[in-house]
Amino acid sequence: MNAPIGIFDSGIGGLTVANAISGVLPQEQLIYFGDTAHLPYGDKSKELIRHYSEKITDYLIHDKGCKAVVIACNTASSAAYEFLRDKYRGVVPIISVIDPIIEAIVEDDTIHHVGLIATKATISSGVYQEKLQRRKPDIRYAPLATPLLVPMIEEGFHNNNISHALIHNYLQNEALSHIDALILGCTHYIIVRKEIDEFYGGQVKLFDSTHIVANKLKKILEKEGLLSEGRVKNDEFLLSDYTEAFAKTARMFYGHEIKLVRKDIWND
Repeated sequence: MNAPIGIFDSGIGGLTVANAISGVLPQEQLIYFGDTAHLPYGDKSKELIRHYSEKITDYLIHDKGCKAVVIACNTASSAAYEFLRDKYRGVVPIISVIDPIIEAIVEDDTIHHVGLIATKATISSGVYQEKLQRRKPDIRYAPLATPLLVPMIEEGFHNNNISHALIHNYLQNEALSHIDALILGCTHYIIVRKEIDEFYGGQVKLFDSTHIVANKLKKILEKEGLLSEGRVKNDEFLLSDYTEAFAKTARMFYGHEIKLVRKDIWND
């Protein structure tokens, strides 16, 4: 089915997921929407995040004709996934970045104590804990809000003394002691995954949403008979607000130059 796949995030962090999807499904056209006019979602109410997420999803499905929508944002996934999944059940698949990670951890019998670093909104939602305890009740769970990592990364601080100091400060927290796995519960954190891995000396399994979600999406499209026969249009990258600073940071998240277009779906 030669229709595009919609991907959205509160900003540009979800470009890490989009890049992974492009690698796993190179024949598919992607339409990415970054809601940069309303970021960060991490300090917004659940009701407001759900409102933004519903508006963007409606736009991707009805205006852009997307055959599936990936919520490439942990905060939006925790606040709006079940609502959007139920609203569009039988219409298009809605994929969160949380459930595929939960499935991967549940299937790994070597994991007994898992940590989570994420935004305040994702941590306070309790969604990871609820899903893990329901699927794997004997697992120990250690959440830690790390709100300064997102602005640090968006300002271009990674692989340097500043990022090293902040990452170490967070990961040395007593809450994360003796973990054998760590969920990187924000798409931004992919940028500093290597630094996190170095902190643990490769002894802690790291789980992020990039390739796990991309492979989950591929399985869903195969099952639903929605795979494209071949790319017919170029990918689109839309932002609700555009600045040169975001354009520069977007190259870091996606890995190469992309054309960003401002699209105000709120007033159109």
